[in-house]
Amino acid sequence: MSGITSRRKGHDYERKVRLEFRQFGWKYCETSRYASKMIDDAKIDLVNTSPFAVQCKATANNPSYHKILKEMRPNLPLYKLIYHKKPNDSEYVIMEKNDWLEILEMLLENKIINPGEFSTKKG
Repeated sequence: MSGITSRRKGHDYERKVRLEFRQFGWKYCETSRYASKMIDDAKIDLVNTSPFAVQCKATANNPSYHKILKEMRPNLPLYKLIYHKKPNDSEYVIMEKNDWLEILEMLLENKIINPGEFSTKKG
């Protein structure tokens, strides 16, 4: 695949994820290419997605998640997310474990989820 085609697929995926964020209520979400060169240079693909910093990858190869998360430099303390789409496969969201545990703790404390509801007893 040519570099131009890869770049177009990446930009298309950014716009798709932007629309998903808008559908969930982040109505001012934009791609950083459109909204802010400084944020784009910080390896963040979407703006106005607080409390999340989002990097989008549309690639057949598995990118180096550790490297990408380290390169992302939000100017606020945000949860760093990598959206990854492989051709003919599912889409994935990758984040650092400590961020996930913090979100999980909030879900539990606010009684949004109750692990006891999903437990089964062996007997």
